[in-house]
Amino acid sequence: MSYMTTSERQLSLATEISTVNTKAEFAQILVRVARAYGFRHVTLMLAPAPESVLLKALLIETSLPSTYYNQFDRARVMRFPMLSTGMGDSALPRSWSLSDNSSADIFPHELSKLLHDFGIPTGVAVPAYTRDGERILFWLAGDRPVLGQTELNELTMVTLHLLDAYNRTKQSKVTEHTPLSAREREVVRWTAQGKTSIEIGQILSLSDHTVNAYMTSAIKKLDCVNRTQVVAKAIRMKLIN
Repeated sequence: MSYMTTSERQLSLATEISTVNTKAEFAQILVRVARAYGFRHVTLMLAPAPESVLLKALLIETSLPSTYYNQFDRARVMRFPMLSTGMGDSALPRSWSLSDNSSADIFPHELSKLLHDFGIPTGVAVPAYTRDGERILFWLAGDRPVLGQTELNELTMVTLHLLDAYNRTKQSKVTEHTPLSAREREVVRWTAQGKTSIEIGQILSLSDHTVNAYMTSAIKKLDCVNRTQVVAKAIRMKLIN
């Protein structure tokens, strides 16, 4: 899918990305890039580690609905290799499609059904490293044909510009966040393990109302908008394990 030549599209997107300076602008340009290549959704996430359990704890930015990653985590799909892209520690981008017979072994039934249900049977994952050494993935998914090599090369170049923008927006947020209290860290840590407020309250001998109050405070202190974001940010900042 291309509304202009690949070189024109790459230049146009690179120019737009170069103007990104805020987190909101970065989220918008991610979606803009995904749509330019005919994909429905885009996700920027920390690359899963062997001990990773929940997808939502790895998310940095995503256009996927919460119902997707909630179902993903309930099915414990993270136990399969690298979102079933089979990438491991590869530095190369990887296109995939549920219609590709060669992908049968790396797509568990639970994930195949989930991708079909959400209308995203095709995708591409592009790995990268941030300026501070974090391994991340740009993950685009939709119902378009598999990317050809020319488009894959072009998208890889565009994600390098996105990586620069991501590093730039991180660098611009140099203000120190108020450290989380011990209780706030505990609440965020148990949330990262998939516990509900009621379950966390039972573990910490607190009411669910008090647990929610600690979570709200942690969200404000880390300048986040929801639980998913505060968990991901607390992990990146090494405030929780």
